[in-house]
Amino acid sequence: MMLLMDREGRKIQQGKNILKFIGKNLCKMIILMLLVSIGTFSLINISPIDPVEAYIGADAQITAEHYANIGRHWGLDKSPLERFLSWFTNILTGDFGTSMIFRQAVIKVIGEKFKSSLFLMGTAWVLSGIIGFFLGIVAGVNKGRWPDKVIKLMCLTMSSAPTFWIALLIIMVFSVWLGWFPIGLAAPVGKLAQHVTLGERIYHLTLPALTLSITGVSNIALHTRQKMMDVLETDYVLFAKARGERGWTLIKRHGIKNIMMPAITLQFASFSELFGGSVLAEQVFSYPGLGQAATMAGTRGDVPLLLGITLFSAFFVFTGNLLADIIYGIISPEIREGLHDA
Repeated sequence: MMLLMDREGRKIQQGKNILKFIGKNLCKMIILMLLVSIGTFSLINISPIDPVEAYIGADAQITAEHYANIGRHWGLDKSPLERFLSWFTNILTGDFGTSMIFRQAVIKVIGEKFKSSLFLMGTAWVLSGIIGFFLGIVAGVNKGRWPDKVIKLMCLTMSSAPTFWIALLIIMVFSVWLGWFPIGLAAPVGKLAQHVTLGERIYHLTLPALTLSITGVSNIALHTRQKMMDVLETDYVLFAKARGERGWTLIKRHGIKNIMMPAITLQFASFSELFGGSVLAEQVFSYPGLGQAATMAGTRGDVPLLLGITLFSAFFVFTGNLLADIIYGIISPEIREGLHDA
């Protein structure tokens, strides 16, 4: 009877802890979105780019009255505080405004562009995780030997190199010199989207995905390398060696299963780097995704689209970090207790 009551009590407490965890992170997300909104709006407000001039073009000749009418249409005749409150109130109702560049609702533009970016980022995310995990295992098992030194040097070099530089180098080698892949775009020139085959999409996706995955390999590889070295120095691994276990059997039974979940957790926490890298990669390869749309919105003064993409990216990164916390909480009792007590 006491055991049953104890189990029921623990279930109730676990339910309370889960609700507390959800409520805490929901509050964090609301505060984050509010701060990002204020910060982004303030930076755009002091930007030297004239939204009206960016909208009509620098060489366009219009009258002062027409110029004022366009500014009034976009609410530029109001004070910054009035514009922010109006924009934020509309957001609460689901209206993010209309993009000046695409002449479509911001939500629709973000949805269409994110589909392309999701394919690119998802491919790069999986590739960087698999390659980084494999390289980390090889380096950790060969601590101090030449494979470890080569992999560590390669990872440090890749983590220091800018994404756009890696993209340009890959274009030069695989597109210009070898001619194996197209220089950019997501589909053949002049071909309608509905006529593009899956093979053609993958063909055009290869170099951008390769670039983005290379930039994400180093963190997971170095982290896995260190974890593998720590595991191989534990008492239970030394005991397994004393029993005669060697090579791949030892690594598989005692190494991989102890380093896999921390590596997956780190991979989920890399959403911010993945999204930031995609902006540069998409711009270099002229890949029509959310990153390229963000660059266009920033350089051409599309305030509604830039604000919408900024909020969406903040939500995307927050979701990745939250998933990392949840996964780590599931696999680690210590972290789980810390999350419950927080």
